[in-house]
Amino acid sequence: MANQHKHPVRGLRGIDDELWRDFDTATMTAGSDRSAVLRRFMEYYVRRAGATLPERPPAAH
Repeated sequence: MANQHKHPVRGLRGIDDELWRDFDTATMTAGSDRSAVLRRFMEYYVRRAGATLPERPPAAH
């Protein structure tokens, strides 16, 4: 079926726009994207075998 996503869309609530933009910028700086970083963190958080915390980008000066 056309226009059907491979994975269901998951919504996050309670995240203000500034935090969402800063997170987007940080993930792009680290060479990734929001979904990949959130997925890696969630795998780490629930202790999936082999999961590690995602790399954080360098601090802005």
